[in-house]
Amino acid sequence: MTRVRFAPSPTGDLHVGGARTALFNWLYARKTSGTFILRVEDTDGARNTAQASEGIVKGLRWLGLDWDEGPDAGGDCGPYYQSQRKDIYDAYLAKLEAAGRVYTEEGGAVRFKFSRTAITVHDLVCGDVTFAPTEEPDMTIRRPDGSYIFHFVNVVDDIEMKMTHVFRGEDHLSNTWKHIDLFHAFGATAPLYAHIPLILNPDGSKMSKRDAGSAIEHSYMNEGFLPDAVFNYLCTLGWTPRAEKEVLSRDELVPLFDPAEIHSGNAKFDLHKCQWFNAQYLRALSPEALFAAARPFIEAKGYTITDEAAATAAVFSVKEKVSLLNEIPAWVHYFFREDYPFEADVTEKLKSKPENTALLRAAAASFATLSEWTEASVQSGVDEAAKANSVKPGALMPLLRAALSGQSRGPGVTTIAHLVGKDSTLRRIERTLSELSA
Repeated sequence: MTRVRFAPSPTGDLHVGGARTALFNWLYARKTSGTFILRVEDTDGARNTAQASEGIVKGLRWLGLDWDEGPDAGGDCGPYYQSQRKDIYDAYLAKLEAAGRVYTEEGGAVRFKFSRTAITVHDLVCGDVTFAPTEEPDMTIRRPDGSYIFHFVNVVDDIEMKMTHVFRGEDHLSNTWKHIDLFHAFGATAPLYAHIPLILNPDGSKMSKRDAGSAIEHSYMNEGFLPDAVFNYLCTLGWTPRAEKEVLSRDELVPLFDPAEIHSGNAKFDLHKCQWFNAQYLRALSPEALFAAARPFIEAKGYTITDEAAATAAVFSVKEKVSLLNEIPAWVHYFFREDYPFEADVTEKLKSKPENTALLRAAAASFATLSEWTEASVQSGVDEAAKANSVKPGALMPLLRAALSGQSRGPGVTTIAHLVGKDSTLRRIERTLSELSA
């Protein structure tokens, strides 16, 4: 049975590269009905933190990645934190000592004796890569303070956790021969490797944790991306699913995933493309689902939601205008407050023509006579006011949008008026007239 793992080192937030690695492992496990394991490689006490570990778990859960074994899930191969596995490492070191494959230096470091033979890595992405007999110094596997080096614990855990496949970044390929040498020293078979392409910035530089769009929590969770959209986009970094469309659900992506189709060339990260994916997913949401997703961002701006049905309709009215959830408050804030500001260019345009005051008064008078308040009746009120002033209805729309929202953009005027209600519409026009006479 397929067994794969994601083994992050908790030194910071979950990075896009790590998330993509986890995702490819998860896809392969789900496609093959295998097991996906989360293993936290926290042996570097100076750099690893519990906060970072929690952040990685949080980011993975947000992306919708679940694991069959690991923290919070349990399993037969635990503990799943390397910091809790020292006894296991000590036992494996004893095996190498018994085989004469290690020696201790004067300072206390323990080194592994390389076999000094050619080693071939059979890679699902890169093909067979052969490393000539090395002239490198033997590899330290345990520090003088008794802590173990990454290469050693990585191999021991892959043996103990019965890994069949390892999907990881291409930057690990150059060290994989060392891992295979260790597998052979333990009399174990190495897993099949798939070294996936690196993720580069648009300018071709290697993406780091400081670059825009790199951190899952900061760049995506907090900025208003939907998990499914980010999941979908990350799948396209280094892999092109064989499908007639780009927007693909998890259920569609799982059967399509094929390690043989992972690109060997590096992937260029494009935040604008990720935002495009997000816009497609936002527009596919039901009114209720979109409002539920947007609500935390609206409330974070201090706006109080008193009428959920109206708020839902307000948010849904701008779904074609936004790409991110954090953009929604700026588009709908006037639905939740009467003291919305007038944008400078809006006030300027309102004051630019003396007849605007008369047109707004005419609209208010027409609205006041309406016995019912629907989008259709609001439109008839606009038509009446326009006819009485010998202008086209379209001439009133920018004035009314400005009066009702303080902005020159947004959903249709009839939609705004209908959602804020008749009384508020009349109050807002009156407030605008006061602004014009000030």
